[in-house]
Amino acid sequence: MTESPPKITKAVIPAAGLGTRFLPATKATPKEMLPVVDKPAIQYVVEEAVAAGLDDVLMVTGRNKRPLEDHFDRNYELESALAKKGDESRLAKVQESSDLATMHYVRQGDPRGLGHAVLCAAPHVGREPFAVLLGDDLIDPRDPLLARMVEIQERHGGSVIALMEVAPEQIHLYGCAAVEPTADGDVVKVTDLVEKPEAADAPSNYAIIGRYVLDPHVFDILRKTEPGRGGEIQLTDALQQLAADEKIGGPVHGVVFKGRRYDTGDRGDYLRAIVRLACEREDLGPDFKAWLRSYVTEEM
Repeated sequence: MTESPPKITKAVIPAAGLGTRFLPATKATPKEMLPVVDKPAIQYVVEEAVAAGLDDVLMVTGRNKRPLEDHFDRNYELESALAKKGDESRLAKVQESSDLATMHYVRQGDPRGLGHAVLCAAPHVGREPFAVLLGDDLIDPRDPLLARMVEIQERHGGSVIALMEVAPEQIHLYGCAAVEPTADGDVVKVTDLVEKPEAADAPSNYAIIGRYVLDPHVFDILRKTEPGRGGEIQLTDALQQLAADEKIGGPVHGVVFKGRRYDTGDRGDYLRAIVRLACEREDLGPDFKAWLRSYVTEEM
C-alpha cells in the first residue's frame, strides 16, 4: 500500500529584515507592521496561510520585532475597553488577529539571508513539507496561489515555487527559473535557477516571487550552502541543487501566477497597494475613488 504524503500544515514567515528602504518609519517600528489601509502587512500574509489550510505559523524574527508578537497576542485591556463601550465591530477586528492561527516565534540572530532564515525554522518544521511566505508580497485572496501550490506539492512531491512573468529589463531584480512545460497550463517543471541574473544571462522571464512550498531536504542543503550573492545564504542556491538532482528531495515545480499581487517592499509599490486595496473596499472604495478621480483631474 502506497503511503500518502504528509499533509502540509506549517507555514514559515521570515520577518527579520531591517526595513531600511522605509527609514525613518522603520527605525522603531517593524516594516511588517506598516499598515496597508487599516491592517498591518503581516496580517494579510498570515491570513493567506490560514486560508490555504496552514494554521501552524512560525515567524522568524529579529531584534526590535516584539510588536509582531504583540499584534497576534491578546490585548485584554483594549478588548475590555471596547466591550464596555459596546463597540462590537472594533472588538471583533482586534480579536481577529489573535484568533487566526497557532503562532510560534524564533529569532534569526544574525541577518544572513533568506536561506539562513528558512534554516532557523528546521527544529519547528521537522521532516515535513512546509510553506514559506515572504511578507513583502501580498497575494489577493481572490487568487488562491498558495492553495494551488500546496495542491501541486501533494500531487508531485518535492518543492513548488511561485513564478511570475516579468519584463526582461526587470529580471535582474529577481531569482529566475529555467523551465519546461507540463500537462497543466499553469505549472512548469523547474530545471535550473539563477539569483538576480542580468537580462542577457537570464534563462527565461519567469521570476520567483515570495511563495514557496518546500521539501524538508532543503534544510540539509542549506546547512552546507556557502554565502552567495550579497554575502548571504541564498534559498535560490539550495533550490537550484534540488532542481538539478531529483534524488535529493524530489522535483521542483513552479506555479505561474497571473493574479493580483501587491508588492509592499518598495515605497512606490507600497503606496499603489494601499490605493488599490482601498478602492476595492466596500466601506472605503466609493468615496475614496470619487476623491481620487477629482484629485487626479485637478492635478492634470
